[in-house]
Formats: sequence, C-alpha cells, structure tokens
Amino acid sequence: MRYQIGICDDDPVWCNLLSKIVINWAKQQNNPIQIICFKSAEEFLFQEAEKTIQILLLDIEMKKMNGVELAGKIRQKNKEIQIIFITGYMDYIQDGYEVEALHYLLKPITEEKLSLVLDRAAEHLQFLEKSLLFTIRGETIRIPLHKIRYLEVQKNYVTIHAQEDYEIKQTLQDLERNLDDGFCRTSRSFIVNLHYIKRITKQEVILNDGTKVPLSRGMYHSINQAMIHYF
Repeated sequence: MRYQIGICDDDPVWCNLLSKIVINWAKQQNNPIQIICFKSAEEFLFQEAEKTIQILLLDIEMKKMNGVELAGKIRQKNKEIQIIFITGYMDYIQDGYEVEALHYLLKPITEEKLSLVLDRAAEHLQFLEKSLLFTIRGETIRIPLHKIRYLEVQKNYVTIHAQEDYEIKQTLQDLERNLDDGFCRTSRSFIVNLHYIKRITKQEVILNDGTKVPLSRGMYHSINQAMIHYF
C-alpha cells in the first residue's frame, strides 16, 4: 500500500526534520510513500488535499488558521485521514479528541516516538482498506468492513447493516470467514462490529446508534473478552 503523507507546518525547519523521520520510517517498514509539505492550513485547503492525503502531520500553532481549525474542516469532508497533531504546548489535547486525532505529539519529537505513531496510522489505514465484495443484481458492491455495524440472518438471506442495508443470499457462516477480529457473534443470527458497541447487558448489545442486538445466553462472557482483547 502506497501512503500519501502530508506535513502541514509553517516552519520549514520542522518540515524538513519531519520529512527525514518519515522517509526513514518508510524505508524501515518497506512502505512506499509520497510526502507533500504545506506551509499553511490555507494552502492545504486550497489544494483540496483532504481528498488524497492519508496521514497528516499537523502543527497546531500556525499563523491565521491554526491546526485545530484545519482539522475541524477536514473532518467535515473526510473521516478517514489519520491526523497526528504536533505542538509545543499541552493546551490543545481536548481539541485533539474532538476532531478524532490519532495522536498528539509534543515537541521536541524523537524519531522513535513518531515512528510508533506512524505504525499505528498505517495499521488503521490497512483496516479501513478491508472490504467485502458482492455482486447484487449485476452490480459489484464494495462494503468496507469498518462501515458495517452488524450482520443479521433473515430466512435464507443475510442483511448487512452499513451506511445502507444490503441483502445477500449467503450464509452467515460463510460471511464470517471474510470478517476480521473486529467482529463477534452475539447469537446464531447476529454478528456485530465491536467498534460500534456502546453497552453490553446480559440480554442484548446496544450499538452507538441505539440499535439493540439480541445476545444469546452464554455469549456475554465471550463478547466482553473480545472487547478487552481487541481494544
């Protein structure tokens, strides 16, 4: 997988330093990359870089628009960019959570720390790439795993509940083989994506959109263990 990595910092010294660390990380991991540097948040937005950049090393303290403001605008259009905030101050940590930043690195930055965060970003992107492919009424449909909330058996069909609902004539067992360890059965008829779970009771799993999925007797312990091991 080729990674498009952006560095947005109005200090050319930091841009050069971060570029060198990213290049070393890519060589060690044997990851092909392209690095694009942006001198300001405005330049990033003008180039519509949110359409191509996958990992963004983002300075917070910049002239005019700061990094937190830029991240907020990015999130309005793209939820999948891995944003890594870089700053000399602790004041913005809460802002980082609000724009779903992957990590918050304090200057001075070591190569070891940034490399570890880049590893995490790459893992997240690989997860986002995983998909199910189906042909429905002559049309090929790609459903990213991270967008699937849960799967449900209905007679001879399985309904995949994602941003839309897709009805597939296939067994739940066959579909389960193509899922990863981010999914767990709650009963013979349901599989849920652990990322969407808000709460687990003895009788049901409540997803973050309010959906209630039945939980079979004896499955309470296994789904709790799955949550612990996965996260």
